[in-house]
Amino acid sequence: MKVKAVLFDLDGTFADTAPALGLALNMQRERHGLPPLPQEAIRPYASHGTRGLLGIGFGLSPEDAAFAAMREEYLQLYEAVFCRQPVLFEGITEVLQTLERWHMPWGIVTNKPRRFTLPLMEALGLAQRSASIVSGDDCARPKPYPDSLLLASRQMGIAPKDCVYVGDAERDVVAGRAAGMQTVVATYGYLGKDDLPETWNAQGMIVEPRELLSILA
Repeated sequence: MKVKAVLFDLDGTFADTAPALGLALNMQRERHGLPPLPQEAIRPYASHGTRGLLGIGFGLSPEDAAFAAMREEYLQLYEAVFCRQPVLFEGITEVLQTLERWHMPWGIVTNKPRRFTLPLMEALGLAQRSASIVSGDDCARPKPYPDSLLLASRQMGIAPKDCVYVGDAERDVVAGRAAGMQTVVATYGYLGKDDLPETWNAQGMIVEPRELLSILA
């Protein structure tokens, strides 16, 4: 795979944020008189934002009248816990060190709101090392549209065809392909039992982060 830059999805690909996402959801469930859900039940939905979390937690969809208010309540609860001991997936540190040794810039493209993305990257000590950080509200259309990936490409000054996007959800591959980038699926991420990443037409799949280096070498 001949590329000049690597872009990562954040939740489920770069950082293991499911514990904090699940904690906030269970705090919200407790507020509404519901018992906590086990983390293993929440984890497959952690890459799907509030749409997925409120779906598993309360059976809500964006079309429901209560969704907007519940979404804001959830985000307020998440804001109180999201930077507690953030954790990178094992191997990501080594991947970043190797990319930097290769003088290959890397960045983050996520649907996570910027109010969470930047503080999280700062808590991880990586905000200054990233060549680009694009959040879900930095463009009018988040993934699966290509807008945020194209913005990251412009910020880095590297053509989309020379970038690879690594993500753990089908919308990541859809967005990457629409942007004209190569794509890799992180199967160690928050895949659900119904996900079929082998049908997403990505250029590669990795079961742990360090495998990306073998693809790029």
